Amino acid sequence: VTGPTGCGYPWAVQRAMVPAGHPRWLGEPPATSCAVAAALTQWERDVLQPAALRHFGEKVGAIRHFGSYGCRSINNRPGARLSEHARANAIDIAGFQLASGKSVTVKDGWFGASRDQAFLREVRQGACRSFGTVLSPDYDAPHADHLHFDQMARSQPFCR
Repeated sequence: VTGPTGCGYPWAVQRAMVPAGHPRWLGEPPATSCAVAAALTQWERDVLQPAALRHFGEKVGAIRHFGSYGCRSINNRPGARLSEHARANAIDIAGFQLASGKSVTVKDGWFGASRDQAFLREVRQGACRSFGTVLSPDYDAPHADHLHFDQMARSQPFCR
């Protein structure tokens, strides 16, 4: 994909089939850089599913996302540097659907029921081991309804 002002990516991967034990995507599966896809798979297996079992006694059946690729600057600010979304090197996670059908969203759960809060904070903290950048509602208002994960090259992970 080629976009204006440096946006685009030379390739991306999209999970066409869901591996056993991993949740499906609600909506179109996102096309991401290979680094993001690999980190997501590891995070789902090592963090997301164990956290769901611990807090809810069931697995996550699906993940709701706001997308991966978007030709834009950080927080859509004019003149700001390009977001990692402009290279398909990021994904925004809006929430989860458990196997029973229960929905846990970042927007409603971050400051919602204590069990939802604990689950969402655990999956955010666990993502910090797999991604270069992890942003949540604790970071700023533009992230009030999702978790942002990206693989920007950094000397130290940025986790807020």
